[in-house]
Amino acid sequence: MADRFRLVDLVDARIDEFISDRSSIILSIGPDLAPLTDFSRRFLSGGKRFRALFCYWGWQSVAGREGFDPFADVGDTDLDSVVSAAAALEIFHAAALVHDDIIDNSDTRRGSPAAHRLFESTHLESGWAGDADAFGRSSAILLGDLLLGWSDELLDVGLEPLGRDRARATRAEFMHMRTEVTAGQYLDILEEQAWVRQQESEMRSRAERVIVYKSAKYSIQAPLLIGAAIGGATLDQRAALRDFGLPLGIAYQLRDDMLGVFGDSAVTGKPSGDDLREGKRTVLVALARERLAAGPRNVLDELLGDPTLGDEQVRMLQRTLTECGAVDAVEALIEEQVSLALAALEGSTLTRAAIDELTALTKTVTRRSS
Repeated sequence: MADRFRLVDLVDARIDEFISDRSSIILSIGPDLAPLTDFSRRFLSGGKRFRALFCYWGWQSVAGREGFDPFADVGDTDLDSVVSAAAALEIFHAAALVHDDIIDNSDTRRGSPAAHRLFESTHLESGWAGDADAFGRSSAILLGDLLLGWSDELLDVGLEPLGRDRARATRAEFMHMRTEVTAGQYLDILEEQAWVRQQESEMRSRAERVIVYKSAKYSIQAPLLIGAAIGGATLDQRAALRDFGLPLGIAYQLRDDMLGVFGDSAVTGKPSGDDLREGKRTVLVALARERLAAGPRNVLDELLGDPTLGDEQVRMLQRTLTECGAVDAVEALIEEQVSLALAALEGSTLTRAAIDELTALTKTVTRRSS
């Protein structure tokens, strides 16, 4: 547990140092660019740092040894490279959230205004010409692009001390992650629109595909493999981490989908039922449609994706999802995926300390309330 806090502190410090360095470049162009760095800091502060933690324990799972404390003498370890990679993952994630909020028309992120809304407010408060909403969206797109570039920069800084083989393997995992999560994001928005033309029998499998590529690989499996690449993982070790990371990532996203419908807005920082208003075609929705009679299913289809849904309509849809058994079915799927993940650790050649911590993280990411 202590390693979690020490790593998060190091990652936060690395991000702060990097943003400060890049801020000097941006502000040398002109003071009116300050929102780019100010909002970057805002979106990079806080958060659970799950990706950073899985990156670290991916490394520890292959590079750790008995009595090994990488925090005791940083100069004798690859911890610096791991911290940079973990920080790069967090910056990449911030970029993804900025773009995701634009795509989903979300007004908030972690209980505060989304990036495009912050830029929109800046426009309105300054009394500038033109459309404040358009300015907000355009500026947020550029902020996300800037963060994407910065994540690459920071990753490369961390790879410099590594040998060529480990550096290339780490970079390859990072690039693979970027491609898959972008494809997964497209699949997500595709399903919101294209479901009306899809076969009923395929809706659940298509929703499961979104989970795998938009979140499961990106949130857990890829960070594990990036950390493992820094540590010089063997093929067997990489296979064990893949077999652990994918089902845990699926369970993680299934929990996220539940929170998107039933989460307490005071905890999640998002309005309750936000996924219903956005029209997310999740596994939860697919399971409900399989269980509902034609009439209630048509009502679900008509209301899902309506951004004007009132609180009473949201509560009605929540009851529908619960009473048809879809909620219980998702909870059973989460437990099933957790069992598959833990089974992958048994008999693996990963370090004992890492297995213990990954087991603990399994509970953390699947039983959370935000």
